[in-house]
Amino acid sequence: MTEADLAFREEAKAWLRANVPREPQPEDGVAMREFDMTWQAKQYEGGWAGISWPEEYGGRALSSLRQMIWHEEYARAGGPKIGTGFVGVNDAGPTLMLHGTEAQKRKHLPRILRGEEVWAQGYSEPGAGSDLAAMSTAGVVDGDDIVVTGEKIWTSYADISDFQELLVRTNPDAPKHQGITWLICPLDPRPPGLTVQPIETISGPRHLCRVTYDGVRIPRTNVVGEIDAGWHVVSSSLYLKRGTGRIADQVSLARAVEDLIELARLPGPVGGPPPIEDDEIARRLATARAEVAALRAMTYVELSRVDRNGTPGAEGSMGRIFHGELGQRVRLLAMDVLGPNALEMAPEGRRDWVKEYLWSFTETIGGGTSDIQRSVIGERVLGLPRDR
Repeated sequence: MTEADLAFREEAKAWLRANVPREPQPEDGVAMREFDMTWQAKQYEGGWAGISWPEEYGGRALSSLRQMIWHEEYARAGGPKIGTGFVGVNDAGPTLMLHGTEAQKRKHLPRILRGEEVWAQGYSEPGAGSDLAAMSTAGVVDGDDIVVTGEKIWTSYADISDFQELLVRTNPDAPKHQGITWLICPLDPRPPGLTVQPIETISGPRHLCRVTYDGVRIPRTNVVGEIDAGWHVVSSSLYLKRGTGRIADQVSLARAVEDLIELARLPGPVGGPPPIEDDEIARRLATARAEVAALRAMTYVELSRVDRNGTPGAEGSMGRIFHGELGQRVRLLAMDVLGPNALEMAPEGRRDWVKEYLWSFTETIGGGTSDIQRSVIGERVLGLPRDR
């Protein structure tokens, strides 16, 4: 890194030390949105939101490397998870930058960075999850509107969001990966015919929702890209979600490993020796630390590639699958460190290991299962024959 990069790191470290919230982040609902958006606004006012975003939309137009430095220092400072801001900042915003009209960019991008808009994602359906192109939610062009009928599921924060990135099938006669359109769907106020139902999950908080559309009318001006060409748009979105959009999660995982090592140095849950004195636990901790270092290296390679090419590619699936499976191994290791009574224990400090363990089962499903990621890597990175 250059001297300027190192100076940027020290500046970020000092600002975070003075400003990171110390009160706990609410787990869901309106309280979580208010907490997250207040913190997002504070980062924006301090010049730390949208570090790699263009200046005309409120960012600083710095390199992806500087964005990575920020995330590393953010994790070290114990900053709260991005929570309700994830889709807007890491997915919808970058997608609009690549494919949106100038009017769409100027309307939404500054508001996302200022903490004034929360976005949800409307991709998966009850019958189309990892095989996203099998979606059936219909969008019928009717004059200046597109009329949407169907259902989406696993939509994070839809109950408290302002907008949704929505995929609909506008040409049912087109081949599977064609005839799809990417729309900006308003959620607040709710348009007629749109309903949102939160879903209870084993991990506790109600982040996920089922969204139903019964003749919902969305203006054609809300189309991102072209009608029937949404698969090209969503491909960029998925590459972001699988690759550079997960930078903060990857850095957070490295922090989790260090926290777990410290936890393993404490006396055992029933007064026995520290778990780290067990050779097998120590070996697994050392392996986890080495693997997050490898993940960090993979992330730097991906950032360098994006800085050169301007857009994320299929290579992001390599980091995505490694991150998801490693995250599951780390949280399972945490359960072994805590011992057989782990599920009955109160959260340890600021980290709830049990909740993280339960949530980790989603890490190899959301954004495409591990099987899907391996197919993407095989076909689009290695050039292997298509998986049939």
